[in-house]
Amino acid sequence: FIALSFFLFQITAKAAVIFVTLQYNVTIPATEEQSSETISLYHYGIKDLATIFFYMLVAIIIHAIIQEYVLDKINRKMHFSKTKHSKFNESGQLSAFYLFSCVWGTSILVSENYISDPTSLWRDYPHALIPFQMKFFYILQLAYWFHAFPELYFQKTKKEDIFRQIVYIGLYLFHIAGAYLLNLTHLGLVLLVLHYFVEFLFHISRLFYFSDERYQKGFSLWAVLFVLGRLLTLILSVLTFGFGLARAEDQQLNFSTGNFNILAVRISVLASICMAQAFMMWKFINFQLRRWREHSSSQPQSVKKKFVTPKGKTSRKER
Repeated sequence: FIALSFFLFQITAKAAVIFVTLQYNVTIPATEEQSSETISLYHYGIKDLATIFFYMLVAIIIHAIIQEYVLDKINRKMHFSKTKHSKFNESGQLSAFYLFSCVWGTSILVSENYISDPTSLWRDYPHALIPFQMKFFYILQLAYWFHAFPELYFQKTKKEDIFRQIVYIGLYLFHIAGAYLLNLTHLGLVLLVLHYFVEFLFHISRLFYFSDERYQKGFSLWAVLFVLGRLLTLILSVLTFGFGLARAEDQQLNFSTGNFNILAVRISVLASICMAQAFMMWKFINFQLRRWREHSSSQPQSVKKKFVTPKGKTSRKER
């Protein structure tokens, strides 16, 4: 509200525009035949930090609204323990964000024909000029994950969970910012939508599990899609960097045009993606092994209870 009120005064209006609206727009003709029709495309710059900061504050406000008017009311009705209370809040916030991002990202993929034409992931690189929806999507993604840092304090996260959360948030910021700054926005958008869909399924399954612990089917479906998502991510990344960009004609580093298609950058980005997928698979395997141990340890106890004889009675073998 304070930032929007700056538009009322001519002195502060110019500063408010930097925070609220997207910067670095370029107006170009849509086609050579129809030069009268123009489109606006955007590139990135230092002023984007101000825009990210403003929408980070917006994300904090929306986070508080969802927490107070939705999640806290459900928590009071369900009477969760402290452990389930924090996990329920985490899954509730993330499932809302993942659902929103998946729907919005999918609409961009369909409108820009990225799904019907996979070669658009690397064709005409560098993708230095992107449409409004694409840039706004990345700005909000960065703003949301930056807002997660102050939320560690607002949500009173336990000390033992802070490091895990920082690593979790840092991986998102590192890869999203990398795709944005290296002009790999097409590939980044596809991988984000794929990853967010799998993560949404996990968190929505955990919400149903907290309401009824007999609900396990969602986790089984998530486990299958998680593995398929990691494989598809690796396939698309290898195709983009090992096949598409590796065969491009222009493979010279050029900061003015935003071209980062050189061997060192391709290997670094591909290695970063592979390491992130390996890290997630390692966490996934540990999670499944822990669930299997808990399930197997609970079975012998139930079996022993069946064979415990009442006091004062001898078993058939003793008789």
